[in-house]
Parts: sequence; structure tokens; C-alpha cells
Amino acid sequence: MEVIVVDGDSAGATIREIRDTRNGIVQTVLSEKGRGIQFNRGASLAKGEILLFLHVDTRLPAGAFKKIAAAMKDRQIIGGAFRLVIDSRRHPFRVIEKFVSYRSRYLGLPYGDQGIFVRKTAFHALGGFRNVPIMEDLDLMRRISKRKGRLVILDDPVVTSARRWEQEGILYCTLRNWCLVLLFLLGVPSEKLLKFYPSSRTAPFPSPVKESPSASSPFKA
Repeated sequence: MEVIVVDGDSAGATIREIRDTRNGIVQTVLSEKGRGIQFNRGASLAKGEILLFLHVDTRLPAGAFKKIAAAMKDRQIIGGAFRLVIDSRRHPFRVIEKFVSYRSRYLGLPYGDQGIFVRKTAFHALGGFRNVPIMEDLDLMRRISKRKGRLVILDDPVVTSARRWEQEGILYCTLRNWCLVLLFLLGVPSEKLLKFYPSSRTAPFPSPVKESPSASSPFKA
């Protein structure tokens, strides 16, 4: 196992917070700002066969790596994610969690804060995350589904921060997110959707990465 922390801050503010490098297991690197860009940077350095993309404010369940490895023994499975739990005791979050579970299991569209994992060969065959300002996670999951790739949603929960909902208001944040997802699935470019999202992602984004030729794809035809 290896841990690669990719910091989009040129000053390395996140990296400076790391106190435990696990005897060199934790590798740190600076990158241009942008979640897709940062994920791709980390993936380019990874040596393992399975990539796990973890947001800094999301905690994995106990034994997460063993559970991922067990699920991926099925060679038909391209990737997956965990069940989402939001770090708050407030009842509205339980409703949100149920909706997320339905969307993930029946539509095959887990969010990035659910701890997305994917085979490295499949990830690179797709061209990785596209360099888009938002919805890079749903974009990747949709491309996997279009290639007939199977996804698995593990019942073990990841716990993610409730910070954004609490700052913006639970109802507003939830309805805004649902509308953005719907518009994205209807084909509205994520660049246009960005103006409805908080201004934390303001760095310029280069042209999208092209997918690798289909002949090299590990997906079923």
C-alpha cells in the first residue's frame, strides 16, 4: 500500500499538516489546483493495480483496503465506492444518505466523497479524470458505465464532513447539488454549472484529456 497526498496549494499548506509519514509510506507532491488535475497527478505516481481516490475530509472504514481487494477479485468489476455517512447526528443527513445510496447503487453514480476506487488499467484507458471544474467524479463514473464496466458499492461506510451543508444550509445545499447533477446528466457543460457552485474551485482548467484508443481498453465490448 502507498499513500500519495497531492496538494493543490503551491505553498503546500495541506502537506505541512501531515504529522505521520508511516516510515516513508506517505508520498507528498504539489500540483496545479483542481480536483481532477490533482487526482490525475497522484494516479501518475501510483505503482499499485488499484487506485483509491480519497478526499481529505473523508475517513475510510476499518479494513477498507482488504475489503476493496476482496471485491476486486471479481475481474468483471472495474471499480466502486463505499456507502456514505455524513459526520452529523442531525436527522436530515440520514435522508440525504438514503438518497445517495439509491443513486449510487441503482444509477451507478457515486460521488467522490464516497471513496472511489478503480483499476489503474481502466482508469488510464479512459484518460483519467477530465480537467473540468466540477462533476469530475460523476463524469468518470458515467464513462465507466458507458463502457459496460461493472461498479460495486460496498456497504461499509466512509464518513465525510458535514461542513459544506452546515455552512450553506442543508436544504439549499442539497437542492442545489441535485439540480447540478440533473443538469450535468442532461448535458450542460460543467464550466457553466460552476457559477452555481461555491467559489473554492476557481483555477483555470486546460482542455479535457482525450480517452485512450478503444483497442487498449480493458472494458467489455
